[in-house]
Amino acid sequence: MLDTSRRFAFTPEHDLFREQVRRFLERELLPHLDRWEADGVFDREFWTKAGEAGLLCPTVPEQYGGPGLDFAFNAVIDEELAYAGSTAGITLHSDIVADYLVAYGSDEQKRRWLPRMVSGETVTAIAMTEPGAGSDLQGIRTSARRDGDEYVLNGSKTYITNGQLADLVIVAAKTDPALGARGVSLILVEAERAGFARGRNLDKIGFHSQDTSELFFHDLRVPVSNRLGAEGSGFAYLMNQLPQERLSIACAAQASAQRAFDEAVKFTRERKAFGQAVFEFQNTRFTLADLAARLQVGWAHLDWAIRRHVEGALTAAEASAAKLWHTELQWEACDASLQLHGGAGYMEEYPIARLWRDARVTRIFGGTNEIMKEVVARAI
Repeated sequence: MLDTSRRFAFTPEHDLFREQVRRFLERELLPHLDRWEADGVFDREFWTKAGEAGLLCPTVPEQYGGPGLDFAFNAVIDEELAYAGSTAGITLHSDIVADYLVAYGSDEQKRRWLPRMVSGETVTAIAMTEPGAGSDLQGIRTSARRDGDEYVLNGSKTYITNGQLADLVIVAAKTDPALGARGVSLILVEAERAGFARGRNLDKIGFHSQDTSELFFHDLRVPVSNRLGAEGSGFAYLMNQLPQERLSIACAAQASAQRAFDEAVKFTRERKAFGQAVFEFQNTRFTLADLAARLQVGWAHLDWAIRRHVEGALTAAEASAAKLWHTELQWEACDASLQLHGGAGYMEEYPIARLWRDARVTRIFGGTNEIMKEVVARAI
């Protein structure tokens, strides 16, 4: 398990919550994870059980059915899920979608959706990426044309986390294509609406148990009251919320890097070669020592970033730097740890294989690491 004895981002309340999260994952996730990896999707029941255990949407205010906690509780869940080797989409649901509704939703929208998100009754997704628009969100082509008291949506989205299970999707669409970024709005779309269609559950290199889908909108009508916030403010909202998304990715990346390191230490101490444990070779010990030093720095930085964010002080550039640094560390740790496993590391029966496979995409989603460098550079 993660050693949190030297962490400084958390209080005793967070530590107690971490124990609760660990017990839940041990009971409700780990026994089923291999099956979910094979199925390409989590059981819907997992969501409601997570809701019952208090693992969904920790920051939702009490008046909307949540516990009203700080983001550090989200960070605990992010870390423990990643350390367990899980890519469950509850982090997107809790860390991203919930905050959009809390920050920009009307009172009616909050009262309708947030309690159901906290309980796990409603699964959510956010649809930004399109076949022709990834990190450049200004390039989206999905349209939401105003027709009286309704919007008519047409377009498609891809790489959408929770796409197969989502009951509610926040869709980024152009309400005024002539205005570029200032013409983007966010629209709440219920999955049962006519004109909504799910594509295939995408066949990915990793993240096998997380359903990731194409979504299609064909003459889909929603009332104007389904708009999230002000018309034309969608791009600004997306930019405002990206720091938390990127910090969430950094939390998971750091925990995954630690798990990879721990697996390498365990394996090399047990595996014998040329009459001694693989751990005793200088190359092994130096590789692990270098990773241990980087992990030490990583945990200190992550705690700093979490505290900054809880205080409302984490900047977009700082969050982007965190996403950049921790995902690069994750890949380095997973790749080096797989190498130390030798041929065993390429076998699915060893946890390092899944950790390595899942690590590759984290330098892409949430904005590619090349874009992270651009964000950081602009703040210099």
